[in-house]
Amino acid sequence: MRNEQRDDTAAAAALPVAERLPVLDILRGFALMGILIMNMPGFSASFFVEADGSHLWTQPWDRFAEGAREALFSGKFNSMFSLLFGIGFTIQYARMQQRDPARATGTYLRRLLALLVFGLVHAFVFWPGDVLHTYALLGIVLVLGLRRVSDRTIIALIVAALLYPAVNGLVRLAVITPEITAARVRLDQAFEASNNAAFGAGGFVDMVRENTRMMLHFYTDWLNLWGAAGWYVMLGMTMLIGVLAGRRRWVQRIPELMPRIRRFTWWALGIGLVCGVGFAVIFELNRAPGPSPIKLLGSICYSVSRLALMIFYVLVIVRVAQSERGRRWLAPWRAAGRLPLTNYLMQSAICLVLFQHWGFGLWLKVGPALGLVLALAIFFVIQVPWSLWWLKRHERGPMEALWARLTYGAVAAPASGEDVKRPRAA
Repeated sequence: MRNEQRDDTAAAAALPVAERLPVLDILRGFALMGILIMNMPGFSASFFVEADGSHLWTQPWDRFAEGAREALFSGKFNSMFSLLFGIGFTIQYARMQQRDPARATGTYLRRLLALLVFGLVHAFVFWPGDVLHTYALLGIVLVLGLRRVSDRTIIALIVAALLYPAVNGLVRLAVITPEITAARVRLDQAFEASNNAAFGAGGFVDMVRENTRMMLHFYTDWLNLWGAAGWYVMLGMTMLIGVLAGRRRWVQRIPELMPRIRRFTWWALGIGLVCGVGFAVIFELNRAPGPSPIKLLGSICYSVSRLALMIFYVLVIVRVAQSERGRRWLAPWRAAGRLPLTNYLMQSAICLVLFQHWGFGLWLKVGPALGLVLALAIFFVIQVPWSLWWLKRHERGPMEALWARLTYGAVAAPASGEDVKRPRAA
């Protein structure tokens, strides 16, 4: 009898299959692909490389790939994931409140704490470029402090976040002296050397020790904390845009909003490309360490292009996904996006084996051009086929199932508010 009650509760937690929102899975798949492309340099070389403004990769194809990657991908796809996180929060939290208002907040906090644990283990043990703990911490702020604020307040916070890069850049111009810059370059070069020793010549234990050391440095050094504040502000902004989208049901109202979507698509592309090319050129021509007025302009261009191109990518995918032919074409990304946590962690596992000394030892041997090809190969040759194979046999990914278990206990409810249990054949 108890098992039957649990099954009924789990079924009640799921949306009817007709209400599934496949466009969100497709967007998650694109975000996964873009994040892998942007994470590839951090898997294959030190985060602190080129601290003095020099070029590690000098071949023209590598320089072109690096510039294209920065202009078209940098910051756009983790922002897309943050947007989807905000939409998913709104949908799922609303359903939790409908089912069990008294326990909704506690259940969602348990979900976020589980994600925080995943992220911290990933960051301290395997790879310090982890973003999961960032989403978890922002989500906790969202649940505890912002879930009940008005739409007007959310819009005001989004505007403030848009202004942050300019204000932050002006403060940096006033505070960061040449002496601070020189000391920072020396510290970064020391970290680059220790990274190369641990990741390029050490074993698994050396990797863990160095990752832990880097994470502690990231969250205890005052300049890194200052930089992390900007990172959290930018991701928090797109998360709030997602909350606004969820509240106003923009995803469910796509057909109604299509005229505006078409118009905004081209505005977002134009603004994003102009600002993207602008910041790529500015930072390429001004590689000397330290703040400067022209770099302040580059930072503003980067922030605007990050948001505008992310919106452009989202709107294009939404438009293509409205036709049956488009959905068939987008099926590979949808399959990968059904397993976002599993595929994100799988990317780290694959790349660590490829680049670390204890694996295939490709550390510092893969430039930006080959890294771009390798990222696309990992996604389309390994992750998409694996996702399609897994989904034929299971309703959710292995990490998604564990996450659900940690969130709901014995009742394995869907891992996100728009996910549903696939009906079994009679």
